[in-house]
Amino acid sequence: MTAYTATVTVRLKRGVLDPEAETTRKTLERLGFELEGLRSMDQFEVDLEAEDVETAAERADEMAERLLANPTLHDYEVVVEEQAA
Repeated sequence: MTAYTATVTVRLKRGVLDPEAETTRKTLERLGFELEGLRSMDQFEVDLEAEDVETAAERADEMAERLLANPTLHDYEVVVEEQAA
């Protein structure tokens, strides 16, 4: 078995209201920053052991589908890297 870190980034799909990002965007604009848009996201790092990177990615994808993201509301991305020895 090899140790991997899977990074799962979860964000709301386009068109879904994002009140946290909207409040932050308005505040940044009041501070003088010009923005075309702002989206909030959550990021999870999962340390796991697996036979290979594909298996680790499949397990992290299943975690995202079953708990970390709501596929109706969220898009998510999984990136897996082998941990340094």
